[in-house]
Amino acid sequence: MKLFLLASFCLFVQSAFSIENKKKIVNNLTPLQQYVTQKEGTEKPFENEYWNHYEDGIYVDVVSREPLFSSLDKYDSGTGWPSFTKPIREAAVKEKSDFKLIIPRTEIRSTVADSHLGHVFDDGPKDKGGMRYCMNSAALKFIPLNKMKEKGYGEFLFSFKDKKNWEIATFAGGCFWGVEDLMRKRKGVIETRVGYTGGNTKNATYDEVKTGLTGHAETVQVLYDPTKTNYEEILKYFFMIHDPTTLNQQGNDVGTQYRSHIFYQDENQKKVAQKLIDRIEASRAWKKPIVTKLTKATAFYPAESYHQKYLIKSPKGYTCHFERNLKF
Repeated sequence: MKLFLLASFCLFVQSAFSIENKKKIVNNLTPLQQYVTQKEGTEKPFENEYWNHYEDGIYVDVVSREPLFSSLDKYDSGTGWPSFTKPIREAAVKEKSDFKLIIPRTEIRSTVADSHLGHVFDDGPKDKGGMRYCMNSAALKFIPLNKMKEKGYGEFLFSFKDKKNWEIATFAGGCFWGVEDLMRKRKGVIETRVGYTGGNTKNATYDEVKTGLTGHAETVQVLYDPTKTNYEEILKYFFMIHDPTTLNQQGNDVGTQYRSHIFYQDENQKKVAQKLIDRIEASRAWKKPIVTKLTKATAFYPAESYHQKYLIKSPKGYTCHFERNLKF
């Protein structure tokens, strides 16, 4: 599974970076950036760009632009270098033994570009894992929160949910390509992502889910701003873009992974969803009984990178979803 995650991570940046153009990119870096990333140098403490920087956003490799660290995990270590308790995800960095000093150290390098970033030590905050990823600012480029989606890092906005008081709606309604493509365009929607939930298989993959044996459904998560829309409005649209009366089927897609299913985050969402289902049933907007399941949200496993925003990447790709003019 770790190898699978690493492969998926590499696919995330392959459109923006390749080994072939690395030399050209490196040549355009500043002398300090070249010294740090290519010659395993170290910049001066307290005299670098990000040691005392705490704006919301993420830090990416200055060479490949692969995402490395989040401001949510940044803290003041008192060392004069930007320090983090963990990488943005495990596959973002790799470790290498460093024997250049008398005391052995663990070097941290970026996974895709193999840039030298800094070192990791075990003297970090104990309540956050105890690690200190001590990085060089010259190896990093900061992407502010309000630019993350524009720059292609929208998936990491979900981690800022609690800090920004955003909310998440999670549901399944057939092939997740079409559901996501329609939902992402709605007012108040900050970001969307597709994945797998509702089953028992951990770290599920598409090849496993498509068999229908994992119990997972092809699912869409919608991150939204509750000051601009609300859960009921999100769900009302959900019931307009898929058929909630067909059991384990949407169009030509048949199987439990294509079921209609709402995964509520809390009791309030459960009440809103159930009330809406009852209202739709009473309205007879759908002539047949609604078979949409309503259960507590469990672990959500993001789908492979090629599934994310699939219909943006492939505008003529398959979808069986469309907006209906229903009143309820």
